[in-house]
Amino acid sequence: MPAGQVALSSASVYPESTASAFELASRLGYDAVEVMVGIDPVSQDIDAIEHLVDYHQVPVCAVHAPCLLITQRVWGTEPWEKLRRSADMAQRLGADTVVVHPPFRWQRDYARGFVEGVAELESDTGVAFAVENMFPWRASKRQVQAYFPGWNPVEHTYANVTVDLSHSSTAGDDPLQMVKDLGRRLRHVHLADGSGSAKDEHLIPGHGNQPCAELLEFLSDNGFAGWVVVEINTRKASSRPARQAALAESLAFSRLHLPSTDPGLIGASASEVNQAVGVRRQGRGG
Repeated sequence: MPAGQVALSSASVYPESTASAFELASRLGYDAVEVMVGIDPVSQDIDAIEHLVDYHQVPVCAVHAPCLLITQRVWGTEPWEKLRRSADMAQRLGADTVVVHPPFRWQRDYARGFVEGVAELESDTGVAFAVENMFPWRASKRQVQAYFPGWNPVEHTYANVTVDLSHSSTAGDDPLQMVKDLGRRLRHVHLADGSGSAKDEHLIPGHGNQPCAELLEFLSDNGFAGWVVVEINTRKASSRPARQAALAESLAFSRLHLPSTDPGLIGASASEVNQAVGVRRQGRGG
């Protein structure tokens, strides 16, 4: 069966470089790379990324806009300009998705018009801006709502959403239910795991308590046409071989539980999908 589409986030190789992400993606057999625009100068340089794509023959499936605390000054300080530049990078590299976090609460002007602004950018550029689920920040026994209009994009009217399983773990949300609730609005998946810690862990899938296998199998059964992107934390890897082993294990997990997509179900209605899945499961004996 044809494999599902599995990409590697360049964030997964940190503290190695964006160039290392392309090298490892090619070596291990990932289908694409999601470029996290960050403090690595290569990640900000479209010409350099194009060279990596050509050299390693690994395409870019998405661009992650620079919206982390540590990237507040990457590509300037104006948030909408960062998103426009991310869309420009995606278009030039042949990617159709920009992953973006909801605004921080202190970004008042940006946050106030965010939902409408994202819709307008999608209309203007033809690029999907897949807003990612985040989580409340916790300090001692306090919980801080750091994002506006909220950390859970399912509750808002975004046309495209990214579900991150490490973030759902930290938030205490059910990612499988989020995926079901989103339906066709699910554009992108960041595959990782978590133990329910207040820290955003990005564990290797299968090493925490998130329903990683069940979610991938649900996507496969329902003809998900987007990308599953491995986004794990390998900062504590003791060596390059250890990092490579973690990335290889994550890819193997993905291939096992996302064996194929059914093109006949893409674009089908919910009732058509449910009927087809039911027939398929009967054929498997339940």
